[in-house]
Amino acid sequence: MKPYLSIRNLCVTLKHGAPILRSVSLDVSAGQVHGLVGESGAGKSMIGKAVLGTLPRALQIRSGEIWLDGVDLLTLPLQERRKRIGATAALIPQDPLTALNPSRRIGPQITKRLVDILGWRKDTAEDRALDLLAEVHIPDPSRVMRSHPHELSGGMRQRILIASAFAAEPKLIIADEPTTALDVTVQKQILRLIADMQARHGTALLFVTHDLGVVSKVCDTLSVLYAGKVVEDARMQRFFMRPVHPYSAALLAATPTYTNPTGSLKPVPATVIEDVETEVRQHDMRAGQ
Repeated sequence: MKPYLSIRNLCVTLKHGAPILRSVSLDVSAGQVHGLVGESGAGKSMIGKAVLGTLPRALQIRSGEIWLDGVDLLTLPLQERRKRIGATAALIPQDPLTALNPSRRIGPQITKRLVDILGWRKDTAEDRALDLLAEVHIPDPSRVMRSHPHELSGGMRQRILIASAFAAEPKLIIADEPTTALDVTVQKQILRLIADMQARHGTALLFVTHDLGVVSKVCDTLSVLYAGKVVEDARMQRFFMRPVHPYSAALLAATPTYTNPTGSLKPVPATVIEDVETEVRQHDMRAGQ
């Protein structure tokens, strides 16, 4: 199947030249969930921001290609690129409390993108928002539409962001650690909801997380990152049975398990980190960075 999102040799640097992403390549097909896994600072969120055109001003795309539905976004004029992204892609952010505007009611925050970017009529957009709030299992959607974010629980706010992401039927959704700010019980509900919505709508989903347990529940394939470099791509079953890269194997070994609750934690060995950092330095030398 032809990928809906295809990233090829993407390099992102600070404006003074220090590399952030190193020749990243990955594919996500329609209906597929692809995980981006790695420790904090590996560059996971930066990949999503590069796709959505929301990189911080201190960063720049130095080279590479980002193909979305057969079009290389990086070849488009800025306004056309923004329009295409707005019509075909959406984000489920990490922290619902900071992602939602505290001074505005929920209804206008869901409908704004439909009305302002896609040109929907206000009443049509409001009907769509009500239907989506019901789809994500929020009781009394009409009341919630009139509420402010602080009047709702963290789980409800995250459900609202999920509904908002699916509002315009995007072909690609990037979920940037969408359960990090939630407790374990609510996290499980949200993961199941995202998986159900993705399957129902047939959306390509790029799922950013540092949690291999989360990846095992929702993803079909994954990429493992270290210092902005993809060290392994794999299908889920093969990855958990037989990781190829030593860093991937070390990450799996470092994950706590319920089957051995009294066992000691196993950190990633320093020798493995040193070997991966050597790979990264060799890549930078080849790239002339």
